[in-house]
Formats: sequence, structure tokens, C-alpha cells
Amino acid sequence: MVQVRRIADLEDPRLKAYTHLTERQLRSILEPQKGIFIAESAKVIERALNAGLEPVSFLMGERWLEQFEPLFGDLSAARPELDIPAFIAPMELMEELTGFNVTRGALAAFRRPRMEDARTFLNGLCCRADGRPVRVCVLEGIVDHTNVGAIFRSAAALNVDGILVSPTCCDPLYRRAVRVSMGTVFQVPWTRLGTDARSWPADGLGVLHEAGFTCAAMALADDSYSLDDPALAVIDRLALFMGTEGDGLSLRTIDGCDLTVRIPMARGVDSLNVAAASAVAFWQLCQHTSNSYHYQHGRYA
Repeated sequence: MVQVRRIADLEDPRLKAYTHLTERQLRSILEPQKGIFIAESAKVIERALNAGLEPVSFLMGERWLEQFEPLFGDLSAARPELDIPAFIAPMELMEELTGFNVTRGALAAFRRPRMEDARTFLNGLCCRADGRPVRVCVLEGIVDHTNVGAIFRSAAALNVDGILVSPTCCDPLYRRAVRVSMGTVFQVPWTRLGTDARSWPADGLGVLHEAGFTCAAMALADDSYSLDDPALAVIDRLALFMGTEGDGLSLRTIDGCDLTVRIPMARGVDSLNVAAASAVAFWQLCQHTSNSYHYQHGRYA
């Protein structure tokens, strides 16, 4: 049940998750769920709630209370066993928080969902009933949270079935990544792929090949397929690898993939920002129909 509690001081110890804890501390605070994450802005919070994620608490300015009261009511009815505080503060107090122009005075802390095993995750995507080709994206070593958030937003809009992140890829539930994604990180199924950096990419490629995926590296190569090549469209299960900013994919990953793919470009430009490249690739390779995958009640369905 959601309990509205008004506060008058941001130094209130109950607000520690919002005001004092680092991202690393947030990730480790609630084992075994691997901690909590912070959602910023009303739109992102609503999408997290609609995806069935479990809130720990809310912190928002007084003007947001009326808008959230119906959501609080629904949440209280659905999860009466939970005691979820909604801390309400004067708007002038909320303006003292860093990033007010982005959050607009509405934040929430959520428990991190358990990550599904990559084999189980891929099996779930491949066993659906609609018969469409399956398209997943693998993010290798992308360290910019803005790029990760933007990739998730494009993946949601352009109908990517799932995203897998390598051991060295940054956290999709980092505050900035969640914010840039506009909460679509809760709508696109995703999980971790690979055990550690030393075993990558062999272990990740092995899992994908075992699941029947053709692995395609986005890279510049003499023998690469143009993104608009009809041969790509007929692949039933395709995993598209996107590399880190600057260097792109590792040579080991490119060599381990079944083929390479390039975006044909003009005026001597040889590459795009990874977020822009992902949007172009998703538009070309994915069927433009809505899918029903979303995170709800502890699993992706």
C-alpha cells in the first residue's frame, strides 16, 4: 500500500537513495535483486509501473500528487502487502535536487528485476506464436549511458525483439540510460550475455549459435553485406552486434560472427554514432509492427 508522507528537509535519512547513494551503492543495496535503480520524471515512472516493476519509494513535488494518486490507488489495490512510502515535498525543495530540469520534481526508487539466463531469454523469444523473424541486438562494450538509452528507445520504436548486453557494456538501468530511453528500457526485453570479459565473445557467440541465431557484426569490411541486401531479410533468427564508441567491435567478435554488415553511406563518411547506426539498422531489418513483449510481474512476457 502506498503511504503519502510529507517531508520538509532533503536531509531526511529516508531519502538517502535519492540524495546520497552512488550508482554503485544503489546496485548492491538489496541483494539478491542486485539493488535498486532510480527512475526520473513522471513518464519514466509511469512506464516502470506499467511494466510491473516493484517500487521501493517515491519522491516528488506537491504538484505531482494529484496526477499520481490514481496510480497509487491501483498500486495499493494490486500490492496491499507492500508498504511503499510516497515522500511529498514542496516544489521549491525539489528544485534543490540536481537535475530538476530533467526530473521536473518526480522520482521513484525501484527494485532491480532479476536478469533471465540468456539461453532461457532467447528460447522465450524464439518460441512465440506469431512466426515473425526474430531480431536481437547485442551491445558490446558500449560505455556511454546516453548511447545505451538511445539504442533502447530506437529498439522499442522499431520493433526489436530483444537486447543482450556484454559483460563490459554499461548498465541499462543507470539513471541517465533510463532517462534517455524515456522508460523504454522497461518495454524492450533484455538481459546479460556472457560470463566475463575474459571469456567474451566466445561464450556469447556460443549461446547465440546454440539458439540457432546467425550473428552479424556491424563493421567495415571488404566482404560485408550492405544493410539493404535482401539476403539479410530472409534470415529467421538474426543477432546484430553493435560495438563500442570509437573502436567499434573487437576483431575477435568480428571474426567470430557469421557475417559483417555495413550501412551504405555517401560523401566519404565511413561510420555513424552507434545510437544513430542502431536506429538505421533496426528500421531496415525489423518488421514494422508492434510486438507484445514487455516486462511484467518479474519476467518478460
